[in-house]
Amino acid sequence: MWIPSKLTRPGRLHNAIVRPRVLELLQQAPYYKLVLFRSPAGYGKTTMAAQWLADKPNVGWYSIDESDNDPFRFMNYMLQALNKATHQSCPNAQKLAERRQFSTLHSLLSELFAEMSEFQQECYLVLDDYHLISDEDIHEVMRFFLKHMPDNLTLVVTSRMIPPLGTANLRVRDLMIEIGNDLLAFDNEETTRFFNQRVAEGIDDSTAVSLRNYVEGWPSALQLIALQAQHQRRTLAQSAESVSQFNHAHLWDYLVEEVFDLLDKETRHFLMQCSVLDHFNDALVAALTKRDDALNMIEQLNRYGLFIYPLEGEHNWYRFHNLFAEFLAHQRLANIPQQEQELHRAAALAWLEANTAHQALLHARLAQDSDLLARILVEHGWKMFNEGELEILEEAINLLSPTQLYSQPKLCLLQAWLAQSQHRYNAVGDLLARADQEMSALNIKPSSKEQGEFCALRAQVAINQNEPEKALELAEQALGQLDNTIYRSRIVATSVVGEVNHVLGNLSRALSMMQQTEKLARQYQVYHQALWALLQQSEILIAQGYVQAAFEVQDNAFKLVEDQHLHQLPLHEFLLRIRAQILWCWNRLDEAEECAYKGLDVLGKQSPSQHLHSYSMLARIAIGRGELDKAGRFIEQIQHLLKQSNYHVDWTANASLSLLLYWQARDDQTAIAEWLQGSIRPQHARNHFQQMQWRNIARAQINQGQYDEARETLAFMQSEAEQYQLVTDTNRNLIVEACLATSCAQDDVARDKLKAALRLTNQTGMIGNFLIDGNKIGHLLEKLSHRVDLGDLERHRAQQLMKEISTTQRSRSVHFDEEFVENLINHPNIPELVRTSPLTQREWQVLGLIYSGLSNEQIAQELDVAGTTIKTHIRNLYQKLNIANRKEAVRTAENLLQLMGY
Repeated sequence: MWIPSKLTRPGRLHNAIVRPRVLELLQQAPYYKLVLFRSPAGYGKTTMAAQWLADKPNVGWYSIDESDNDPFRFMNYMLQALNKATHQSCPNAQKLAERRQFSTLHSLLSELFAEMSEFQQECYLVLDDYHLISDEDIHEVMRFFLKHMPDNLTLVVTSRMIPPLGTANLRVRDLMIEIGNDLLAFDNEETTRFFNQRVAEGIDDSTAVSLRNYVEGWPSALQLIALQAQHQRRTLAQSAESVSQFNHAHLWDYLVEEVFDLLDKETRHFLMQCSVLDHFNDALVAALTKRDDALNMIEQLNRYGLFIYPLEGEHNWYRFHNLFAEFLAHQRLANIPQQEQELHRAAALAWLEANTAHQALLHARLAQDSDLLARILVEHGWKMFNEGELEILEEAINLLSPTQLYSQPKLCLLQAWLAQSQHRYNAVGDLLARADQEMSALNIKPSSKEQGEFCALRAQVAINQNEPEKALELAEQALGQLDNTIYRSRIVATSVVGEVNHVLGNLSRALSMMQQTEKLARQYQVYHQALWALLQQSEILIAQGYVQAAFEVQDNAFKLVEDQHLHQLPLHEFLLRIRAQILWCWNRLDEAEECAYKGLDVLGKQSPSQHLHSYSMLARIAIGRGELDKAGRFIEQIQHLLKQSNYHVDWTANASLSLLLYWQARDDQTAIAEWLQGSIRPQHARNHFQQMQWRNIARAQINQGQYDEARETLAFMQSEAEQYQLVTDTNRNLIVEACLATSCAQDDVARDKLKAALRLTNQTGMIGNFLIDGNKIGHLLEKLSHRVDLGDLERHRAQQLMKEISTTQRSRSVHFDEEFVENLINHPNIPELVRTSPLTQREWQVLGLIYSGLSNEQIAQELDVAGTTIKTHIRNLYQKLNIANRKEAVRTAENLLQLMGY
């Protein structure tokens, strides 16, 4: 008795997602012998085939099950399906099959082909779930069928594995269309449509992307997530937030029923063993499972469609589908938990054999084998350190016992260098002191070379603690103890000598040593140290006034970051920071801002204390644009961080400049006075950060009316800057001297200072320092721009600066800060409506931003509030000022600005 439903194509497609990208590929199907839908369970092979063929008139469908592994039964069903597709064009072949009146299956097919020759219309035969066929006679007759079937017939096969139907030959001859799981997996747009059809509240694009990436577009998993969201009455956004914790029970049940239980015990065990590896090849699997046939097993599993994917561009490397990997891990822990540690230990040893230390370290941790961890760290720790694997190294080294750690001077050094390289400078000295104490207790005496390595690091600690003379002594001692084989510490000691000379103001000597450091570091592939040397060269060149050359050195540093994948090193933030400083000084504020935000991204996982520089730059940019509310938020962050941590004067001087500029813009004399009273006053001014701190002091003194003290401060600074050839600082100091002279009504002196500053700016290109004091020196620049005794280049520079100052002042007025609004309200010609219906400060800001041409969304982003809040502010200010629309708002703002002389 035949089962009619086996010959009926699936219905209930009303809720299926239409897949245009797949359907477009299938338009050419009539020109091919075979269309193969091949993927693991749950990818919608049957649904896709049914959807594609839904409007085709001549389709025969045969749904295969395991009982069809009988040639007589298989052929009867297939012939019935063919008759259905061809409107009963093959009755004789059908009768011969039912009565078994044929000598061979080949002769039966010959009769079939003879009858089908009378049917000329396009038709399709679907063999659904062909992977359930294991009978070789059936495979052989289907190969014969494919070879000789008429051109108007296309065979459609759905299977979880590659069927043994001569597909390689068909593929080479371009007679087959293959739809794999890469095409059957939902993309982001299809995922969005899928959920919008099933879940009442729909889904936003970011949530769709999150869910799709997690399940890698696997339709069955997306269906289970949708059902769970409905059942638990949660939004899809909530499901996406905890997607890795969603209830996997139904998914596991599905995989057990549809995949795992269909495998033999040996294969199941093999899969569970392999699942400890994120990705694998035959050598790793052989070492892990102790099987000589590992490659054959992997290839067999791949052919069987068991959610194993070859890695793109890698020969014989594979990975499991994300969810299948989680499922196998679940099965492993449920069925063979006693093997867990041993499997991870075997995986660690296998990765060591493959010379992939970071993977070995991960598995050694999971194996809880601290002896193996120590061995890996000793043998491979420094290589991993040089490659930037800082986080995983630190996590591993923290798992060692004191005996394991302090018995190995190499590991003590590595631990301290990890702290040093992640800017935890204060911890380094403590780690070294404890290492000395513990090694002494264990009677561990470092060799002469190891002592040299410790000296090199202590030299770095000394320079971090602003003790340059001590650092130089330790660095020279280290160089005396280290031979050429200890290249890393020699590089560090050479670098420290260069840095000490930089701090002491010996810039030419410092530059030479840093160039030597870079050369050595590149030679020995210690790339983070090469990056450090490039950053130091950049700062030295800036101090010497060669700002364009510094910019080009930074370009080389960015290339090094890109080539050696150093993006997440804290030093990358240092690079972005000094690039932002140059861009700010060149008044390229948008680019500077981009660098500052990128720096914050790099430091995302680092201590918030490291964010100080980025916030200082962002505050300075906002102040330059007149966005004082925005600047105020960064200033709050800066003040909080300064209270929480102790910083080097380089950091505090940079932050203090932003604070002073903000208070200056707000005319907050109290804050400036308090800062001045508690300010650090370096003994010297022979490097850029000491100069900056003294310049901050001079700026504060001028604001406080302490002109004699400011004059004394500036004289000291300029003397030091001249002695140590700090050209850029001389340039900056001249501008502050001009501000002092202007405050003292000494315009002639101020003009002379500005002329000298303009001449130096031809070399440095640094106009940012003119702009921050534009309100004080703008009128002098305008007069200078008409002076005949000024060179053409300087005159052009003065004119350019005037334009920039004018633009900046207009920008500030557009933002309607508190001072501007107060002056506006008190203006004698202010319209009565504005006076009697006062706007809040926030509403004034919104009006200014509307005038600037910003959309509601951009205004919300600018003010860091919700879009609905902005709509409320706009509605309020429209009502208060009797404004009907945005056009009238712009006209109103324009009129008010003109009233104020802008």
